[in-house]
Amino acid sequence: MGADDLTPKALRQLPSWLLGQTSVHAHRLLTGALSAEDARPYHYRVLASLQEFGPASQVEVGGHANLDRSDVVAAVDELVDRGFVERSADPVDRRRNIITITRAGRAHLRRLEKVLARVQDELLSPLSSTQRKELIRLLSRLLEHHNDAAREASR
Repeated sequence: MGADDLTPKALRQLPSWLLGQTSVHAHRLLTGALSAEDARPYHYRVLASLQEFGPASQVEVGGHANLDRSDVVAAVDELVDRGFVERSADPVDRRRNIITITRAGRAHLRRLEKVLARVQDELLSPLSSTQRKELIRLLSRLLEHHNDAAREASR
């Protein structure tokens, strides 16, 4: 008897349940692999944001990385302590901090990107390259739709 035999068929046919269960596995793989590198998922999100968008305020970094304000502060504090980012006062508004990725931070980001590539391969191992692209396309479409709806609702 397989594990699926113990889960009601009604659940196994719900996309929301399937996404949730897959998310549990993805989170476990991701946190385990990043932990082995002494990193956390939000470290990657902050570093990737800074790499793509350049120096930014903590509020802007949080927006780009889709992180709560308190998580941004914690992540930036940890990354500053490790020399991966620098925090400096904004010359225009001294009340704001500007966060900048360092050379060491860019090197760490490259290491994390390799770790994440391995996690993606492990998570999606049963799928062909074409199926992976299609899954990403469909998930992106769902996320964009719900993000747009959330923005509309908050106006």
